[in-house]
Amino acid sequence: MGSRPEVARGFTLLELIVTLSVIALAVALVTPAIGRGTDALKARAEVAGFAAVLRHARELAISTQRPHRVVIDAEAHRMAIIAPSAASIAPDRRLPGEKTSEKPTAADAAASESEVRETRGLSSRLTVEGVKGPDLNVTFDSRGFASGGDFRLTSGGLVYRVTVDRLTGRVKSVRE
Repeated sequence: MGSRPEVARGFTLLELIVTLSVIALAVALVTPAIGRGTDALKARAEVAGFAAVLRHARELAISTQRPHRVVIDAEAHRMAIIAPSAASIAPDRRLPGEKTSEKPTAADAAASESEVRETRGLSSRLTVEGVKGPDLNVTFDSRGFASGGDFRLTSGGLVYRVTVDRLTGRVKSVRE
């Protein structure tokens, strides 16, 4: 009977070239999207770190029962948590009617000093500006209330807004 000739199994050169072209096109289209995704992820992490410092300062104020202030130095890309020294919040120990000297004493100088509790560097890509003015300070009192704050953070072309509620001290960040 007639036998059929065996056909070689495999791919032709044309099929391989078309397949590799489709793969190269897919990689060329996906690679920029991955880069944008990592930029967005970095920006979100930088904003989360900024908000975390504000939340931490509020927790410190409540737990130590001492006001804490967050000072943001936008030019130096740094923020610090500052607390008044223990001497500055001690009650006045003078007797009623006792006269005070006109010149400030060393104790008065110590009372006005503050201690830097923590410092955190900000990314050089991150720009911070006050929305309602140039003031970049937020003070939290011992009950968790805040002086309030409204900041616009820009990183990698993405803009976020971080707000500190005056009444509750709650820190919220939203992408604009």
